[in-house]
Amino acid sequence: MSDDIRNIVLGVVAAGISASLGWLARTYLWRRRLRRKQAFFGLPGNSECLLVVNREAGSDGAVHRYDVSALLELAALIKDCGAHAEIVQHDTARQGFGERTEFCLGGPYSNRRMAAHLTSLLPGVKVDTSTESGPDRGSFQIGSERYRAEGGVTEYVLLARLTVGEGARPVFLFCGQRAITNQAATRYLYRHHEKLARKHGGNSFCLLLKVVNSLAYGPDVVELVADVTRAAHEPVPAAA
Repeated sequence: MSDDIRNIVLGVVAAGISASLGWLARTYLWRRRLRRKQAFFGLPGNSECLLVVNREAGSDGAVHRYDVSALLELAALIKDCGAHAEIVQHDTARQGFGERTEFCLGGPYSNRRMAAHLTSLLPGVKVDTSTESGPDRGSFQIGSERYRAEGGVTEYVLLARLTVGEGARPVFLFCGQRAITNQAATRYLYRHHEKLARKHGGNSFCLLLKVVNSLAYGPDVVELVADVTRAAHEPVPAAA
């Protein structure tokens, strides 16, 4: 075998080894990221989870189009984890929490299960569910602070990851003042879940987000107002 042929063969072998090592490294990193994502969402491969949907205000069982979009984004996230989702209406999801990961969508005025979760898991959060018009309609009270919505200009949504007990699967809450804010929260979670996982790990958290000028920007422009985990877990005094 001539030196030229030997050099070509060695070059091909070296290229093959380099390509194999690169593929193995990328596969390892991809699998590590997938495991972290599955751990954060409580969605190991082939597991089951719940998507609890609300109803559009004033309708009989219909789901708002923005909530449908939010469900589609959550379904894509669940599929990325290799898990399966069961979609249930808010008033038919009569079961506890912790056995399966749950994604609960909508405010307490349109989602009975959300109302139960706020009472049980976030007693420091109060939502004005009155139907009469006024500045406090749909407002959030978290501890001593109140957050009022200005339709289409400034609106708020709570994004929470909650666990109860060792080894329990998390409950994710997307509790917004309008349907478009629910979608904004799901999009925020999808974009920032790696950062949230690094910061909070497997612990519970509750974030208050502000959706800016949804009339112009839809659900895309979202600002983090505050981490309200501590205030949301402490019951509001009766005088408040």
